Amino acid sequence: MLSIARGELIQIFRNRLVLVTALLLPVAFSVFLISKHELFTEVGSLGYIAALALFFVVSIGLYTTSVTTLASRRQNLFLKRLRSTAAGDVGILTGLLVPITVLTLVQVGVILGVLAAVTDRPDNPLLLVAAVVSTIVMMLALGLATAGLTNSPEHAQVTTLPVTVGVVAVAGWVGATGTEKLTLLKRLLPGGSATELILNAWNGGVALGDSLILLAPTLAWVVVAVTLASRLFRWEPRR
Repeated sequence: MLSIARGELIQIFRNRLVLVTALLLPVAFSVFLISKHELFTEVGSLGYIAALALFFVVSIGLYTTSVTTLASRRQNLFLKRLRSTAAGDVGILTGLLVPITVLTLVQVGVILGVLAAVTDRPDNPLLLVAAVVSTIVMMLALGLATAGLTNSPEHAQVTTLPVTVGVVAVAGWVGATGTEKLTLLKRLLPGGSATELILNAWNGGVALGDSLILLAPTLAWVVVAVTLASRLFRWEPRR
């Protein structure tokens, strides 16, 4: 697994398109959000800024890159060759996805750290960590499911669009309007409960028990996505 991960990390830094998509675009957008934090605070709150930054990073950087990577490795038969080695299926997928996951965690940590430094610290850092980790797990699971529907790296530009746009839109909607109205709908949409959890973690004012319940919809999406991935994912190109 470690050798697969090391090779994949090298490929990320060699591929300019992936480098721009996975690293530069999310950072540029986050810098814009933080530099205009007073404006965005008027629209929502600091938690709103944190949620937007997180979902832009995990949707553009982690989710899209994961789907593109898996589709590319399937197309050039690299996945098929890896299955002929001693590595198991879980080890192969873990090795391929660990580099971009670690890079995403570092990005999110730095971005939210800078936001806290230039504004105010989150009310509950541990709850914020739980929100970030659960969101990353959800997006990885959705990436595996989407990869099962993606025939090539070029096709990934189409198949990833609904989830990418959807989770960012939901984060913006919930972050700006809260969940006092249409509560159930907002919490059940992918990214909705995670956004509310981030708002609670950063802004405070909500009981811990009420916030922890919000992990359930995100984890439910993980279960749904993993179930879909187990049925849709292919190790060889479709004929």
